[in-house]
Amino acid sequence: MVTAALYDATVGHVRRADPPHAFVHKLYLWLTDLDSLPRLPWWLRPFATFDGRDHFDPGDPGDIRSKLDRWLADHGVDLRGGAVTMLASARVLGYVFNPITVYWCHTPDGALECVVAEVHNTYGGRHAYLLRPDAAGESRAEKEFYVSPFQEMAGEYRVLLPRPDALLDLTVALHHRARNSDTAPLLATLRGVRRPAGARSLARLVLGRPLQPQRVAALIRRHGVTLWLRKAPVATRTPQNSSGALHG
Repeated sequence: MVTAALYDATVGHVRRADPPHAFVHKLYLWLTDLDSLPRLPWWLRPFATFDGRDHFDPGDPGDIRSKLDRWLADHGVDLRGGAVTMLASARVLGYVFNPITVYWCHTPDGALECVVAEVHNTYGGRHAYLLRPDAAGESRAEKEFYVSPFQEMAGEYRVLLPRPDALLDLTVALHHRARNSDTAPLLATLRGVRRPAGARSLARLVLGRPLQPQRVAALIRRHGVTLWLRKAPVATRTPQNSSGALHG
């Protein structure tokens, strides 16, 4: 069983395409055992709750673990009750926005079976990717989900998602192979330091970064407006990539 922890973190995005754009923002994330979610004092619960409706198909009933197991079964994976560690934001005052949630999925003997990266966009869409890290810890996945109007659908994600320990260090790079360049036009990083998941640590983070999910969603939209004002090319949006549905 994983002891719940908080990560005092920064998220960074670097856009190398024209017009270039970059930003870094502070946030905090939870690392939890999906079978043993944190139990907080009553006065902190409005600032940290986990709800199955916030993950995978919103119309599918059940908690996060049961929904993940059903999604994995649809993709031919049976963890046989093995542990799952989740990195995510929690609901704050009834609202949450998780640009990415990561699940490290294990077999009963503790071996890593796979990693699931669940992505949300600001249009209400959700999509999960099944990842199989290689010996170097890197995974690759074809881009299958509309995230930004300023990024083409055609491309490949190359990701490094080691399970956090004392430090959090995740990287997602989007590559467009047709450009004949190995330089990623978009690079996203998540870096952080582990903190105990006690009431004092959480209260300090909640006070220091109030209404975090609401702020993250607003900042993403603000950066989109910035790119639009700078005349960034808008990618064609087709019915296949604009539906917002959760795909396999």
